[in-house]
Amino acid sequence: MTTIHQVAKQAGVSVATVSRVLNGQNSVTAKTRIKVEDAIKKLNYEPSLLGRNLRNSESRLLLVLIPNISNPFYSEIINGIENTAIELGYNILLCETDTNAERENIYFDLVRKKMADGIISMDPAVNTDSLIRLAENHAIIQCSEYAVDSGIPYVTIDNAQAAYRAVKHLIKIGHQRIALINSDKKFLYARQRQLGYQKALEENDMGLEDSLIVHTKGLDFSYGQQAMKKILMQKERPTAIFAVSDLLAIGALKEIHNQGLRVPEDIAIIGFDKIAFSNMTHPTLTTISQPMYEMGKAAADMLVKKIQGEEVESLILEHELVIRESTLG
Repeated sequence: MTTIHQVAKQAGVSVATVSRVLNGQNSVTAKTRIKVEDAIKKLNYEPSLLGRNLRNSESRLLLVLIPNISNPFYSEIINGIENTAIELGYNILLCETDTNAERENIYFDLVRKKMADGIISMDPAVNTDSLIRLAENHAIIQCSEYAVDSGIPYVTIDNAQAAYRAVKHLIKIGHQRIALINSDKKFLYARQRQLGYQKALEENDMGLEDSLIVHTKGLDFSYGQQAMKKILMQKERPTAIFAVSDLLAIGALKEIHNQGLRVPEDIAIIGFDKIAFSNMTHPTLTTISQPMYEMGKAAADMLVKKIQGEEVESLILEHELVIRESTLG
């Protein structure tokens, strides 16, 4: 394997001169540059990217923190991040935190030790205080979930408005008793989506019933099914369901079928996210579409700009209500 010393000897220059040519510095004359480039070509020399990155104090690696790699919500966002990162000369490393503080600190240390250049955090359970401290000296962007007043730039949608829009649709088509399947209120998106749900009810003089709001411990399919069982045990069941994720909605849909009820004739249902599976259910699922790929692209672009020392502003992207069979009469 050819070394930089052999290139220098072949070109008749110092190792430092070869290094300057490789790093694109302008302090080398055209004549010397040609000699070095000819030597590189003749010896088929391939410079070490790791060595170059260490000299430049960069790794060209971006960390992407996600709570659970199995959640399909993240796949399109990750595609957007990766495609954009590659276009900008970076690679990504997916980091599944599993809401584990020790694992989270391992990833933070990679940035502190300059083994990664920055972080895109999509973990709603991330330690906000640790993230804020890390952001004082390192490039951090939040995607989807974010910490209010943290000073860390983020890209997301207006969750409260999106939920409001979903519930307004249910009211518009005649539903007066609407249940909410929500996740843990410790998450910002869960609180925001519940606010949108409440606003829609209040505007239409519909009372808020605690019995119609079920909080789950996670977003898995099974939690949606369990929540729906609880809702259907009530004497006066709701005529419609708003679930804060498609996975919860699909779990609820299965339980409705299990109990011999029909969607939307007996119970209408709306999800959130527009994951690919939402168009494969029977009936197909009405849902709020998040621009997931665009969110990923924006997050990667924002992070690279921040790494390069540019000022970055937070972004709130548009959402869309996608009406399908689960709310059609």
